[in-house]
Amino acid sequence: MMSTWLLPESLADVLPAEARRIEELRRELLDLYRAYGFELVAPPLVEYLDSLLSDKGSDLALRTCKLVDQLSGRTLGLRADTTPQIARIDAHLLNREGVTRLCYCGSVLHARPAGLLSDRELLQVGAELFGHAGVEADIEIIQLALESVQRAGVAGARLDLNHLGVVRAIIDSDLALTEVADEVIELLSTKDVPGIRNLGQRLPELRPETLQALTVLPSLYGGVEVLAEAPKALPALPRIQQAMTDLQALVQAMPEYEFSIDLADAGSGYGYHSGVMFSIYAQGWHDALVKGGRYDGIGRVFGRERPATGFSMDLRKLSSGLPPAKLTKAIRAPWGTDPALMEALRGLRGSGEIVVQSLPGETHDLDEFTVDRELVFVDGAWRVRAIN
Repeated sequence: MMSTWLLPESLADVLPAEARRIEELRRELLDLYRAYGFELVAPPLVEYLDSLLSDKGSDLALRTCKLVDQLSGRTLGLRADTTPQIARIDAHLLNREGVTRLCYCGSVLHARPAGLLSDRELLQVGAELFGHAGVEADIEIIQLALESVQRAGVAGARLDLNHLGVVRAIIDSDLALTEVADEVIELLSTKDVPGIRNLGQRLPELRPETLQALTVLPSLYGGVEVLAEAPKALPALPRIQQAMTDLQALVQAMPEYEFSIDLADAGSGYGYHSGVMFSIYAQGWHDALVKGGRYDGIGRVFGRERPATGFSMDLRKLSSGLPPAKLTKAIRAPWGTDPALMEALRGLRGSGEIVVQSLPGETHDLDEFTVDRELVFVDGAWRVRAIN
C-alpha cells in the first residue's frame, strides 16, 4: 500500500530555509516591479475553462487540469499560466485606454511536467505591459526581466532573442503553407533542413523563393551578427524588415548584455506570441529561467484586443539553482511570562531580531536559523550575550 505521506509525481514540498528564500525573492521582485510602475493583481487559482484558455494555440489546453464546478456544472480549469488571467483583467475589469502595467505572483499547476527535470507546480511571478505596440515596450519588459534575475543573484545571464514576424511573414506570403504551418514550425525549430526540402516535393505549388527562405532560416542563428546577415538571405518582406529593425533596437538598447539570435526557433510560441520572443539562460539551470515576448491580441476572447508584452518565471526553479540559502542569526530566550522578560522580547523583535523562546524541555533543531546569542537575566536585567 502506498504511504500516505508520498506526494504525486513531480510535486514537492519546500522546506524552511528554501521557503524563506523564495518568499524573500517574491518580495524583492514585486517591490522591483512596483518601482517600475507595475500594479499588483491577484487572480483566482481556478476559473471557468473558457476564460483560462486564450484563442492562441492548444499547448495551454493540454497543460491545464480540469474539474467540474459543483455549483454551476460548468468545467473549471486550474490555471497552468497566469498571463491569460492578467489579459482578462486588463481587457474586461480595468478597461483603461492608455498603457497598463500589471504584475503578479501565484502558484500554477501543470497537468504534466514540461520536461524530465521539471516540476508540475510552479510559483509564477511576472509582469505584463498592455497598450503599447512599439518596440519601446519590449525593451522595458526585457530590461525588467534581466534586472529580475540580477536582483536574485544570478550572474552571467544570457539573452536569447527571436521575432515571430520573420516566420509569420514567410508562411503568410505563400498560400501553399496555410495547411502545414504547424509542421513548418516544427521543422524550423528542430532545424530539419532535409524535411524542409521535402516540402518542395510534397507541395508542388510552393514557390521556389519561399522554399529557399525556409531552407536558409535554420542557419540564421548565433550572435548579433545574424541581424546583419538575415536581410541579405531572406526575402524583402515588410514584416521581416520591421522585425530586423525591432531586434536591432533591442540589441542597441542593452549593449552590456550577451545576446544570441535564432530566427528559426518559433517552438510552442508560434500559436501564442506575435512578435519579439525572448528567453534568459544562466549557468546552473537546465532550462530557461525567464520566458517572455509580445502576444498582441490575447485579449480578443475577452472582447478587447490590445497590444501586449510580458514575461514570467518560476521562483522555485530560480531559487533551486542559487547557492544554499544562508541561515539567519537568532537569539535564544528562556520560557517565562515575567513582565520584564516579555518587554525585553517585544523590544528585540520590534528591532528586527529573531528571538526563539524555548518551551519547557525543548531542544532546538532548526533549518532556517542559527542560534548564536541568548537572552539571560544578569544584574537585575535581561541582556543578550553571545553563545560560546
